Amino acid sequence: MLVIVCPGQGSQTPGFLSPWLELPGFRDRLQWLSAVAGMDLVAHGTESDAETIKDTAVAQPLIVGAGLVSLLSLFEHPADGFRLVAAGAGHSVGEITAAAAAGVMTAEQAMVFVRERGHAMAEASAVRPTGMSAVLGGDPEQVVATIERHGLTPANMNGAGQVVAAGTLEQLAALKDDPPAKARVIPLKVAGAFHTEHMAPAVDVLAGYARAISTHDARTRLVSNRDGAVVHSGRAMLTRLVEQVRNPVRWDLTMQTFADLGVTGLIEIPPAGTLVGLAKRALPGVETLALKSPEDLPAAHRMIREHGQPGQYGSIVDQPTWRLLIAPVKGTVNVEASAPGATVAPGSVVATVSTLRDTHEVSAPHGGQVLEWLVEDGDPVSPGQPLLRLHPSES
Repeated sequence: MLVIVCPGQGSQTPGFLSPWLELPGFRDRLQWLSAVAGMDLVAHGTESDAETIKDTAVAQPLIVGAGLVSLLSLFEHPADGFRLVAAGAGHSVGEITAAAAAGVMTAEQAMVFVRERGHAMAEASAVRPTGMSAVLGGDPEQVVATIERHGLTPANMNGAGQVVAAGTLEQLAALKDDPPAKARVIPLKVAGAFHTEHMAPAVDVLAGYARAISTHDARTRLVSNRDGAVVHSGRAMLTRLVEQVRNPVRWDLTMQTFADLGVTGLIEIPPAGTLVGLAKRALPGVETLALKSPEDLPAAHRMIREHGQPGQYGSIVDQPTWRLLIAPVKGTVNVEASAPGATVAPGSVVATVSTLRDTHEVSAPHGGQVLEWLVEDGDPVSPGQPLLRLHPSES
């Protein structure tokens, strides 16, 4: 079982795209996305220095553009990925890459959205000097308590002994001088306190753009970095992309969902390395690959052959997506809707899935007529498992 993961801001390094430009068509595709983004992604990925690509307004389109174009090297035909990949996920801005790869939005829509996201977050960051620091090691509860004691936000819960604190530069300096017991504090090369309330002004901007974006339901499982839930609805995924700029990233829960799915292989697309490092510690036994250059493509193609499983995910890919509701997490299902033939109202809750931590609602975004239940009350379910076929309302 194979997953593809897409890195976030801070993973970029000067010149990381240089070897990729040798591939046929890569430069042309990246120049096309450059036109959409309104900046020269080719130059930023090959010639710009570290300080230039640290700029939020540059880094975010560069990371998403690089990921989208490099993904085409993994699959000759994009539809192959939908059939072979069990799930996709992205860390922070990488979730936009994952959403576009899953068919929620087009590459062009993704580039416009990330362009405006980068500008809005850069403007929010300019209001007051802020930043982020990684806290490595220590007792997880004590780490979070110390971060919050200094007035900071645990903005990235990355698992594998890593939490990222975000806030003002003064707060981060205080944390470095007074760290949690048995922990190291390492400043990160980012230009703001992302995934905190410091980014609230950007949410309003992005919400306006999101209302104008048409979406499609995901063609493979999308694991949300907000809570590790599998999201199928394109509109719900877009809403999460808007809100995530001020909400913490729970990559620890994302990796737990990978474990619940039974993932055996994980490939991280460029600029790769960070997420594979976390997976090696949190997902023992899972084969990982950081796709850093075209030299890694033979290994990636082998992993796709060995870990991809054709036909296993056809319940999501091949069925009309507007007739299918899925389980967001691993747990026990409680069926709340009526029997086949009954009508449910738009937005109504048709089932819940309970885990050891909490309960997740499964709603019918369009409403409609119940065609067929694919589970029974009390059944154990896995993330992304189909629960109900629903014929949507005509209105």
